[in-house]
This record gives sequence, C-alpha cells and structure tokens, in this order.
Amino acid sequence: MTTHVMFANHRDKILSLISELHCDTLVSFMPENVYYLTGFWGESVVVCTRNSSKLIVPRLEAKRAEKAAPSCEIVASERGKFIIDQVLNEIRRRKTCSDCDDHVVIELLLKNLSKGSLIINSEPFSKARMIKGKREIEMIAKASQIIDKLYERCIREIRPGQSESSLQAILVYEALMSGANMISYKWSTNPIIVASGHNSSYPHAEVTDRVFSKNDIIVVDLTIRYNGYIGDATRTFFLGKPSPRVKNIYEIVKVAQQAGIEALSSPQIAGNIDKLTRSVIDKAGYGDDFIHSTGHGVGLEVHERPWIRANDVERVQSNMVVTIEPGIYIRNKFGVRIEDTLLVKNNNTREPAKNFNSFTKELLEIT
Repeated sequence: MTTHVMFANHRDKILSLISELHCDTLVSFMPENVYYLTGFWGESVVVCTRNSSKLIVPRLEAKRAEKAAPSCEIVASERGKFIIDQVLNEIRRRKTCSDCDDHVVIELLLKNLSKGSLIINSEPFSKARMIKGKREIEMIAKASQIIDKLYERCIREIRPGQSESSLQAILVYEALMSGANMISYKWSTNPIIVASGHNSSYPHAEVTDRVFSKNDIIVVDLTIRYNGYIGDATRTFFLGKPSPRVKNIYEIVKVAQQAGIEALSSPQIAGNIDKLTRSVIDKAGYGDDFIHSTGHGVGLEVHERPWIRANDVERVQSNMVVTIEPGIYIRNKFGVRIEDTLLVKNNNTREPAKNFNSFTKELLEIT
C-alpha cells in the first residue's frame, strides 16, 4: 500500500464515522490526527472532504508540507487569525466535525458559522486510530526492535558508578542514531524513565543523578517514536543478587503480565483484562501496591485508546496495539514493572497476541 492510499483510507475511516453525526467535513487541529490524515507533522490544520484534503500551514512550513504531504492541497497562510479565516472559508455551508480543544479557537469558529454547522467531537478521530493498518503496525514493530537493542545496551552499561542521567544520555543517543525520535511529555522533563533504588518505587520517576550501587533495582521504561509511531516497553534490572523477597515480587509481576497477555487472545472488554491481571497481584497480597492501570493503546500517541483499566467497557479488537504493564511498588524502597507492546490478532479465533518486544523477561542479574 502506498502512503497516498494509506492516508486516503485514514481520511475515509474518519469521514465514515462523522457521517453518523450527519457531518460531511472534518477539521483537525491536533498534530497526531493531522499526521494520521496527511503524513505532515507540524503547525497546521487539515480540512478533509470525501474528495480532498487541504492542509493549511504557516508560510514558513509550506515547502516542508509539500514534501511530506504530496497528496494534499497546501494552503499557505499567515499565522493566527489568518489560518482560522482560511479554515472558515473551507467549511462554510458544510456540516463539520472537529477535534479542536482550544476554547478560544472554538469560540471564534462558532461565532462565524451558522448554528449547528460545527460539532466539536474528538471521538471519531480516536476511534479510527484504534485499529491499526499494515504500515502502522510495521512502524510500531520497528520502534519496538530499536527498544530491544537499547535493552541489550543496558546490560553492558549498568554497573556501579553509572548514574541514572548518564544511562539516559547513552540510551537517547543510541535511539537517535538508530533513526528513532524521543517523546516529549507534558508531565516530565525527561524523555525516558531510568529509576534506581528507592526511585524505582515511583512509577513515573524523574531521572536524577543518583549513582547505581551494588544490589540496586533499576527500572528502565523506554518510549520511542519511529516514523511517527511509538513503541513502549519496560524492563527491571538487578545490579547484583536480588533478595528472596525481590525475586518473589518480580515473579508475581511476570505471571500477572503473562495473564494479561494471554487474555488478549480471546474477546474481552478492556476492564476485564485489567481485572484479570490485577487479580494475580491481589492474590499474592500486593494489590495495594499495584497503583496504575494494566495498560493502554499505543500508536501516534504514547497513551491512547483503548484503555486497559478498571471498569473500561471498550472491547479489545483485532489490530489494536496495546501495552500490558503491571507493577508492584513498595513505598520508599523499590518497584518492579514489566511492559511490552502487543498486537491483538484475531481474538475471535483465539489467536495469541503478537509481542513486538523480544528482549528477555527472565530475571536479569547484572554482576
């Protein structure tokens, strides 16, 4: 499949979904959705109808947009209100659905459009992106392969005297040299998680200058982007020989994760997968120490639908990509997490999910 056909298919998927809202035009402001529809990642707005995609960009982005999105008509504009004016010119006299989340922009659009002609609803966009196509799956697989290589590098680099920040620098460099890009999070100043000793008891620990020492637990959570698409995995390393309690907790997390992975091979709602994974940890007496959801969808965003969490009623379907990542966190002492990115295969025929990550989940003692 050519990229031109892929983006046209993406456009048709969302247009089909918005037709249920009696809309015939979509306007996307969100970078991930614009990329999904056009192949361009940057400051832009895309307007799509059944027959065309118009990508409205600041003049400084026009040449780059032409190269990245050759199947789109590129409309160059000045920034700010001028771009909104271009959008208004395209959608007047149409029934439009948009993913816009900027209240100022929404008010400006509504003020200049007839009543009822604009619906703000991101649901069709996120719903379309849940089911991955062949090329999307290939990109996620490539990102995951790079992550596996980075974990091989961890084995060589983790040693007494190494620090969280220096290991992060090595891994980021290796990822970039492998053709990947790093993710930027609003809630963190670091692109990845390297958490050692008591820092590993924080699921979203910030990277520090803490130096590794003998008998440390080191949790490394790697999230990278390849051609727009994301791989996400976590491994827990042991510098020296772990105590019997640590070994036991690691085994509990490993068994819980396997239960969640196996659940992907049969029709399930997401909440049941979380419940099944969590029950393993509950029965072992550590239920209060599993303090986050079991997993989430992965694609153009690190965290997207479906949500593998308690009481979620989304049905997990073939060609969804999700993480399964249980963890146990002993307050102010240590934490253990294991995470893989997985492709749901044909779960109606109980086909096992495909694990994009092949790096071992055996307990790793680095001496």
